Parts: sequence; C-alpha cells; structure tokens
Amino acid sequence: MKKVLYILIATLVTTSCSVFQRYSRPEISTENLFGDSVTTTDTVTIADIGWQEFFTDKYLQKLIEQGLQNNPDMQIAAQRINSAEATLRSAKLAFIPGFSFDPSYQASTAPSSSYSVPVVASWEIDITGKILNNKRSAQSAYEQSRLYRQSVQTSLISAITNSYYTLLMLDAQLAISRSTAASWKENVRIMKAMKLAGMTNEAAVAQTEANSLEIDASLLTLQYNIVKAENALALLLGTTPQHFERGSIHDQNFDIPLSVGTPSQLLSRRPDVRSAEKQLEQAFYATNMARGAFIPSLMINGSLDVASIFSELLASVAANLSATIFNAGSKQARLKIAKAEQEQALIAFKYTLLTAGNEVNDAIAKCQTARDKRDIRKQQITSLENAVNSTRQLMSHSESTYLEVLTAQQKLLSAQLSQINDKFDEIQGVINLYRALGGGVDSTEDISTLPKREKKSKR
Repeated sequence: MKKVLYILIATLVTTSCSVFQRYSRPEISTENLFGDSVTTTDTVTIADIGWQEFFTDKYLQKLIEQGLQNNPDMQIAAQRINSAEATLRSAKLAFIPGFSFDPSYQASTAPSSSYSVPVVASWEIDITGKILNNKRSAQSAYEQSRLYRQSVQTSLISAITNSYYTLLMLDAQLAISRSTAASWKENVRIMKAMKLAGMTNEAAVAQTEANSLEIDASLLTLQYNIVKAENALALLLGTTPQHFERGSIHDQNFDIPLSVGTPSQLLSRRPDVRSAEKQLEQAFYATNMARGAFIPSLMINGSLDVASIFSELLASVAANLSATIFNAGSKQARLKIAKAEQEQALIAFKYTLLTAGNEVNDAIAKCQTARDKRDIRKQQITSLENAVNSTRQLMSHSESTYLEVLTAQQKLLSAQLSQINDKFDEIQGVINLYRALGGGVDSTEDISTLPKREKKSKR
C-alpha cells in the first residue's frame, strides 16, 4: 500500500508543475515575411487608420455602416461571442462548490412525524489543474470569438469597398463605351454619305456598321455586369437587390504611401493571425488537462441534515482522493492526441502568418504596378487620340482608308478602358493591403477591453 502511495505522490509532484503552466508564444520567425522587395520599417501602418478616415467617399461610408449592421456573417459572429461568453462564465463557476438537497417527509400513526432536509455540498480541489486549464481555455475561446468578429469585419469592409469600386469602374467603362458608340454611329452616317458620293464602297460601310453594333452589344454586357455587381453588393449589405447611389471613380484618390510597418506587427494586428494563435493556446491548455488526468483527483463532500425542528443538527465532511490504477492506456492515448492537435494548431498558426505575408506582398505589387502604368497609359491615350484625329482628317482628303480610322478608334477605346482598369487595380491594391495588414478594426472591438485575466498561479 505504501508503495502505491509513493508512486501517486511522485506522479503528483512531477506532473503538477507542468499542468499549471501558462501558454507562451513559441519562437516564430517573421524575417522577410513580406518578401525581399518590400521595405519594412517599425512605424505606423495604413492599417492603424480607422476605416472612416481611410475610406472618405460619403456613399461608401454609408454602405459600410449598413453592412456592419445587417450583414448575416456579422450577426452570426456576434452570437458566437455570446456563446463563448456563456461558456467562460460556466468555466469560472466551476471553482465554486456545488450544493443540492433532497427533502423528505414521513407520516406515521404516532403523535409525531419526521422529516429530513439533507443539504449536500461537493467541491473538487483543483490539484490536477483541470478546472484552471478549462477556464483558461474558455477565456482564450472567448477572445478568439472576438477576434473572429474582427476578422469578419475586416473582410466585410474589404468586400464592400471592392464591390463599390467595381461599380465605379463599370460606370466609367459604360460612360466611355456610350460615348464611343455615339461616335461610331456618326462614323456609319459619314461612311454611308461617302458611299453615295462614290468615295468608298459597300464593304467599308458594312465593316463600320459591324463595329458599331459590336460596341452596342458591349453596352448591354456592361449594363448586365453592373446589375450583377449591385446584386452582389446588396447581398453583402443584407438587403434586397437595388440601385445604389455612388460617386465617380475619377474623384477617388488613393495615392498614399504604402506604409506596411514590420512583419511582427501582424502578430498583434491582424485578427485571423491572432485567432490562429488563440487556437494554439486552447490546444496548449487541452494538453495540460490531458497531463493532469494522471494526477489523482481530490473531492471534498459535506452534508448538513435537519432531522426535525426538535432534532439535532447533523453535519459531516469527507474528503476523497481517487486515482485510476489501470485504464488500458486510455490516458496515454488522450495525451498523445492532445499533443498531436497542439502541433497541428502550431502548423496552422505558422501557415496563417505566411498567408498574411503573401497577401501583403501581392497587394503591394498590384498597387505599385498599377501606379507605374499611369504615366505610360496616359501617354498612350494621348498618342491614340492624335492618331484618330489624324486619320479622320486624312480620310476626308482620301489619303487614308477606313481601315486605318477603325483601327485607331478601336485601339483608343481599348486604351481608355484599360486606363480605368489600371485605376481600379490601384484602388483594389490599396484596399487589399489595408485588409492584409489588419485594417478596418474598430478600436472598441480590441480584445484589450476584455475582462482581466486571472492572476498567475503560484503553483
């Protein structure tokens, strides 16, 4: 018997130190996380700007506010917080003893009757660390639910802004195409007049009409794409399909410095990265609980019984120390599973961080490429406008063919549409960078506002 007791004491001493340990972040390298081409400095990033100040378009601000209020994903995220908060409250109450009572009454033919009101209390002394680790895990899960909501919010703001600027891009392309369509109709009229004057032939007229009809068809495609984009935006806002009032893409200015800070700032800024770490933290405490299963449990039970108003007040207290001698390796298996799940959580955390770094690099490259195209595209359009004017003048003097005029106009239309695409790519690159760095989180939603965590155990 003494030998078994010694084994239990030795197990308790060697294991108890580890089961009460707090989670600490493992060594994670963030060197060159954004790539060699990105210059990083320890400074304020664009993600530190609130979305109300970052997106200044009044129509867009209204849409974002509507989306944050009505989007189903945001509403589900809020309910997840409520659920996690209730779980945390339950875990905290586990430290309090439980009470129960089972009153009874017995009648007899004798002059007196008897009744019993036993009150039973039970309290588990947390020598295994199970209750503490469960509470810490619930605290981490609660924080993760808050981070999940932040992650949904940043993604939602990014999706709404991208949809909004997609509409502005399509509006601009539609305006250019309508102007070009009117010009081509005038070309058809001129070509028909020239044919009557014997200055061109039927083939030239037919070719001009075909190009004009092609542009008319493209107008219908653009109009359909606008309706489709508005429907997608309505879904994000949690409302029915409708037309949305909006501004012009030409009035948007995102020519701002692309300040990204340092890669390590993603660990404290980006919600999904922080959420992945919270998942790792929960796995850490699950492993602690699996280790604690090897420690004997200590339960204190007490009872209080009032036999009758004339009887004695009876009370008893008992302490039970229990431990499983043999369980066919189930505890070892659970510990092995917990360690494997903790390792999986660590891998997922590292991968989430790598994904974040790639998204930052992609957004910077997209934005910078679009900016580099601006001057080139502007010069191209100027040259094509000159080419269109020159060929028209030459055609009026029969020194140029209709094919040269058509070719010049088609290239001009293509360049103008590409210029709008370049503008959209620049805006989208800045938006994606803002989201990739963790922008769009309200300061009131920071988990620093969470209830204070329990003091570190001295065990």
